[in-house]
Amino acid sequence: MEYQAHESAVIDVGAEIGPGCKIWHFSHIMPGAVLGPQCNIGQNVVVSPGVRLGANVKVQNNVSIYEGVTCDDDVFLGPSCVFTNVTNPRSAVNRRGQYARTHVGLGASIGANATIVCGNDIGPYAFIGAGAVVTKNVPAYALVVGNPAQHVGWMSEFGHRLNFESNSTPKATAVCPESGDHYSISTNSEGTQTVEKT
Repeated sequence: MEYQAHESAVIDVGAEIGPGCKIWHFSHIMPGAVLGPQCNIGQNVVVSPGVRLGANVKVQNNVSIYEGVTCDDDVFLGPSCVFTNVTNPRSAVNRRGQYARTHVGLGASIGANATIVCGNDIGPYAFIGAGAVVTKNVPAYALVVGNPAQHVGWMSEFGHRLNFESNSTPKATAVCPESGDHYSISTNSEGTQTVEKT
């Protein structure tokens, strides 16, 4: 095998596991799940049919990734974070085939015990704080915290908070203190801000 799996892990026929993946104790990779190369799947993780994980996705312990979820490369899913795939579940009503989609963008991080309500996308390099409950789309590089999650700032690709303000006046750029990368912020006519690396 081109990947490593603990003997207690269950990997169903029809699952696609990329080279260099590591799958730890008591995890279950279901048929039709696709794991890109170099993924690390922690203990007690379930990856459902139709889920697609990019390269180097790190899934911490006790995460269930349900059908309808896709993750780009370099995504971090913190311990016990939660995805949903139906907005109005009822035990007596079968809603199979009505799963809402959730996409997690390149390099995004989702903190421990955060909940991502289905149908909401996480932008590239967004940072979801521990315990946050995401109920709407999260822009690229955004930092969101709380219940419901509120946008409180911006994060660099290295996971540092970006400072675009000086004397309460927005600056055009900010610098990541670890990488030295520069970021710019812009505001459209509706007051919506976006950040990009320059």
